Amino acid sequence: MHTQQIPPDVTIGHVHLRVSDLNRATDFYRDVLGFNLVVDGEEFGLPMRLLAAGDYHHHIALNTFMSKGGTPAPVGHTGLHHFALLYSSRQDLAMAVLRLFDCEYPIDEARDHGGTISVYLQDPDGNGIEMYYDRPRSEWFDEQGNPVMRNDAFDPRTLVTDLVLT
Repeated sequence: MHTQQIPPDVTIGHVHLRVSDLNRATDFYRDVLGFNLVVDGEEFGLPMRLLAAGDYHHHIALNTFMSKGGTPAPVGHTGLHHFALLYSSRQDLAMAVLRLFDCEYPIDEARDHGGTISVYLQDPDGNGIEMYYDRPRSEWFDEQGNPVMRNDAFDPRTLVTDLVLT
């Protein structure tokens, strides 16, 4: 058994998704969520695209290698539950939610988890996405040092209302 733990500065660099329609998926990640198209693999004969926030090489990879025209996995099957997009502040998350509203894109639910505030949706292929921000680390634990854990529903419009009020 290995006892050495993973280094604490390791992060998840990107997610690579099989999609059924490359153009539809690209439109969603670029136009609805706001990622930049970095590489169009079709220019190189590959049915894939790479998208990023800022100048990173890619945060989202999309492909139709084995999934062109495919359908989402049915409920009850194993696979990706969701991947998460971490926003640096409540205001940045609110701006992302406002973008969803402007695009009339459906939100599944919004939850206050204690240490995080999260908004959940699905991409056009049924892949789950969590958009969230972390509260300050000092708010992650109660007075006894126990993690603050909850799953309270809230209306995501309050994030946008808070944005307008600030």
